Amino acid sequence: MVLLPMVKLAIIGTGNMAASHARAYSKIEDCKVTAACDIVEERAADFARKHGIPSIYTEVEALLAKEDCDAVVVVTPDPFHYSVTLQAIAAGKHVLCEKPLAVDYAEAAEMRDAAVEAGVINMVNFSYRNSSAIQMAAELAASGELGEIRHVHAHYLQSWLTQDSWGFWRTSPQWLWRLSKKHGSKGVLGDLGVHILDFASMPVGDYKSVHCKLKTFDKTEGNRVGEYDLDANDSAIITAEFSNGAIGSIHTTRWAYPYRNALKLDIYGDRASIKIDLDESYSELKINRILGRKPMDWEVLNCGETPNNFERFIAAVQSGKQDQPDFARGAQIQRVLDACEESDCSDKTVIL
Repeated sequence: MVLLPMVKLAIIGTGNMAASHARAYSKIEDCKVTAACDIVEERAADFARKHGIPSIYTEVEALLAKEDCDAVVVVTPDPFHYSVTLQAIAAGKHVLCEKPLAVDYAEAAEMRDAAVEAGVINMVNFSYRNSSAIQMAAELAASGELGEIRHVHAHYLQSWLTQDSWGFWRTSPQWLWRLSKKHGSKGVLGDLGVHILDFASMPVGDYKSVHCKLKTFDKTEGNRVGEYDLDANDSAIITAEFSNGAIGSIHTTRWAYPYRNALKLDIYGDRASIKIDLDESYSELKINRILGRKPMDWEVLNCGETPNNFERFIAAVQSGKQDQPDFARGAQIQRVLDACEESDCSDKTVIL
């Protein structure tokens, strides 16, 4: 039963990612973006103009005190997710937060616990869950159709350090901050690794341990551009063991020319194998069933459509029923990210 017929939203942080949020909510009948907030007033005003948003703020405190909204979307740089989200929860607002949920597990766990205690809807924008193929993969695994999962291979590849289809990184703060620890970046591990770690484990189950190698490559003389120290990791290779005994290889990089934004997952069970390639399709997966120990042809499954995270969030706020991926899931993946960093520092396997 719908408890809230119209959801009024405020978007906090009006940088590049915020535009995709605004466009998505404009397509949902039962919600309206009523306010935008950014510490740079001109940026907030320009964003509001482009997306037909009536109110702007430059302070989160003012927005939460004055704006009549039901929920907020946190699209700030990563280091501010924690403080902004806790303020919104304290004000009784439902929250959808961009990934990664926080900069470490301690902050993520506090955000999770605060949301549960306040009884507000809480979700993390793991955007590749918008693929119906990964939703179907999770269903197939849960039903036992794959049998006992033994091996996993997953990658998320980009190449904006080597080609300019998204713009030249050396001249754009949008990209430079992602290369700089002091600007809040956790490197490719926090930017892309967070997605592929969620994606790979959604059908397979929890991580038991990880061994991770992170690498930062030289990019300019002195590895500095203006105020940006280019010291965040560029590539990550993770060897994982899952709680069900499966092992996996997971890797991500920004150097994978010519791949612009390639995400792929292969899962091998003792009854069937599946593969998902989002470069090919968000709504199809391939399955190969083991029948009589003979090689079989790959079968293509059309997985239909699935609600995207924005639609799930609005529906959850309307109904009061929590949906996935929630802050508990965000904190769980944050714990794996922390373990990956610990493993790289110690060159040891870290048990979760």
